[in-house]
Amino acid sequence: MASYIGRRKVLATLGGAAVAWPLAARAQQQAVPVIGFLNAGARDVFAPRLGVFWRGLSENGYAEGRNVAIEYRWAEGQFDRLPAMAADLVRRHATVIAAFGPPAALAAKAATSTIPIVFVTGNDPVQAGLVASLNQPSGNVTGVYLLIGGMEDKRLGLLRDLVPQAGLIGVLINPRSPDGQAQANALQAAAHAVGQRILVVEAGSDNELDGAFATLAQHRASALVITSDIFFNARRERIVALPARYAIPAIHPLREFAEAGGLMSYGTSVLDAYYQNGIYVARILKGAKPSDLPVLQSTKFEFVINLKVAKTLGLEVPPGLSAIADEVIE
Repeated sequence: MASYIGRRKVLATLGGAAVAWPLAARAQQQAVPVIGFLNAGARDVFAPRLGVFWRGLSENGYAEGRNVAIEYRWAEGQFDRLPAMAADLVRRHATVIAAFGPPAALAAKAATSTIPIVFVTGNDPVQAGLVASLNQPSGNVTGVYLLIGGMEDKRLGLLRDLVPQAGLIGVLINPRSPDGQAQANALQAAAHAVGQRILVVEAGSDNELDGAFATLAQHRASALVITSDIFFNARRERIVALPARYAIPAIHPLREFAEAGGLMSYGTSVLDAYYQNGIYVARILKGAKPSDLPVLQSTKFEFVINLKVAKTLGLEVPPGLSAIADEVIE
C-alpha cells in the first residue's frame, strides 16, 4: 500500500510539472509586449516611415523580434476597415496601439478606453475629440500633432509664385475626409483675399480621381493644390502621375510626393512624427502613462522643388523661390 501511495504521489507531481511547464512557457511568451500598429495607408508607400518608427523604438531599448512584437494592420486607404482592425488589436491584447492618420486614431480610441494609444494625426486632436488638451491629454491617448492643416494659404502662395499667370487654380479634396471641407474653405478664403479664382474638385475613390482631373482639364485649370489626405497619400504614384498627364503644375502637402516626381511640396516632416511616435511608444512600454505625456506638435517644415519636373512642364523657377527651398531636386 505504501509503495502504491508513493507512486501516486510521484505521478501527481510529474503531472503537475507537465501542466505547470506549458503555463510557465506561455507566461514567458505573454511577457513580451505587443505593439498594435494601425495605419490608414499602405505598407509599400509608408515603408520609409516605418523605418524611423523602428529607430524611435530601438534608440529607447526595443527591437522587434527581440523584446517586443508588432502586429501590423494596414487599411490601404479604406477607412471603413479601421474599426474592425482596431477591435482585432484589442482582442489580441496589444500592450499599446500606435495609430497613424486621423481615421486610425479615432478608430483606436473608439475600440478601447484602457489600452494606451499613441497617434500621429494632421487634424487638431482636441477638436477631433482624441484628447482633452495638448498639454494634459488625460485618458489613454496621446501622440504627435502634425501641423498639416492651416498651411493652405502658404501652399497657394508658393504655387502662385511659380505660376503667376494662373487664371484658375484647382483644389483637390477628398469629400470623405473629416478635414477635406475645412481645407477647401481655407483655400477659398485665401484665394478670395488675393483675387485668385479657384475650382474645387472632389475625389474619394479611384474612379473619382479620373473624373476630377477630367473636370480640371475641361475648365483649363492652370495649376493645382492637392490637399492633405490619407487616401491621396496611399496613392502617391497616381496622384503624381495625373497632374503630369494633364500638364498641370501641382503643389503637394508632403515631400514624398516631390521625391516621387511631383512638382513641389510644402508641409511638416512626417518622418520626424513617426520617429517621435516610436519614442513615445517605447516610453509607455517602460511604464509611462499617456496622460503624463503631452501631445507633441511637429514644427519641422519642408519646402521641396523638383527642378526636373519644372523643366518638363516648361516652368522657370524664380531664383527667390529656389533660395527658400529646403531641397531642390535636380
